[in-house]
Amino acid sequence: MVSVVQATDEKPQGTPSIVADAAIAADARALSEQLKAMRERLYPPMAQKTLRQFSSGEAAKLIGVSDGYLRQLSLAGEGPQPETGTGGRRFYTLNDINALRHHLAEQALAKGNTAKARSYLPQRDLSRGEHMQVISVTNFKGGSGKTTSAVHLAQYLALTGHRVLAIDLDPQASLSAMFGYQPELDLTGNDTLYGAIRYDDQARPLSQIIRGTYFPGLDLVPGNIELQEFEHETPQALTRRHSGIDSGPLFFARIQAALASVEQNYDVVVIDCPPQLGYLTLSALCASTSVIVTVHPQMLDVASMNQFLFMTSDLLGVVREAGGELNFDFLRYLVTRFEPNDGPQTQIVGFMRSLFGDRVLTAPMLKSTAVSDAGLTKQTLYEVGRENFTRTTYDRAQEAMNAVNAEIEKLVHDAWGR
Repeated sequence: MVSVVQATDEKPQGTPSIVADAAIAADARALSEQLKAMRERLYPPMAQKTLRQFSSGEAAKLIGVSDGYLRQLSLAGEGPQPETGTGGRRFYTLNDINALRHHLAEQALAKGNTAKARSYLPQRDLSRGEHMQVISVTNFKGGSGKTTSAVHLAQYLALTGHRVLAIDLDPQASLSAMFGYQPELDLTGNDTLYGAIRYDDQARPLSQIIRGTYFPGLDLVPGNIELQEFEHETPQALTRRHSGIDSGPLFFARIQAALASVEQNYDVVVIDCPPQLGYLTLSALCASTSVIVTVHPQMLDVASMNQFLFMTSDLLGVVREAGGELNFDFLRYLVTRFEPNDGPQTQIVGFMRSLFGDRVLTAPMLKSTAVSDAGLTKQTLYEVGRENFTRTTYDRAQEAMNAVNAEIEKLVHDAWGR
């Protein structure tokens, strides 16, 4: 028997097609609502992050004195008085710690000990010509630990008494999220660095865009998707310039010009660059006094970094020919997410050190459950308390993180001639 299938105009029944833009928009709205609800649970009552208090031992270590000396100051009524908890334990806010720094620095200056005063209060000395350090943290491969490195560096420098400006230059705004911002809820137009470097008459002074944070001594320029407009508008601005229409500074000088307007207020600027080598990244590099390139020690990542270096060199060469100045105080490679017991990773790190010598930072950023667990609540290792982890896990992670950031801090101070 032969069966006959009749032709039909009806489409076969199957999985319905997805309207792409509508589906993606719906997913974005659903995710945004869940992130908002999560933030309200984590940071009540105003859905804003706050910084924890520090134990007397932590405060003493940050200031550079002994816990016993800090206790003597407290008993003598010198400086801010700490909050006393159960068992007489003393707790200090970062504002308290900074006030103690100023108090001890003034005492040292009264005794004529300038070096000691500077150790307590390491802010740059304008009278000695110490220039603002602008450090770009960059790599055009995602997953290299760029944002994690940038946020911990910015917070470490603030904890050690520097005046810091963190800039989120990534349209994905991961750095902003670490500071408690949800871009689609908390930012409107012109709230990012784009607002200060755009080419039209809507540009705003950078001072109006900078936001204070819950971290004393650390301000933020948040990011969101509008940063991508700079990538779209720059080719048009270059075309207008070639036609004789002046659009102000060329793209590679615009971030530098914006930062110059707030230079007196900061010691260090930390820029979290986007994971691509576009106009934003090139402008950041041209504004930088120093560069940190993050590298995950896997062969594919190293090969990717090789292409990044070739492309960066070629593009910066074009910028130099166009009149851009490119002089770095230091260029360093930071090994991230390093597992010391992983043989292949250790070999790759050794390979890098043989090639680049001391341009590879001595201290690597270790892969740690303490860092990743803190990230679940949009916190850094410096924000979470030791009580949230096993002591060895937390201490090991913080010791490694401090080693990385202290090494960069020393490079900054060396650039200042200290």
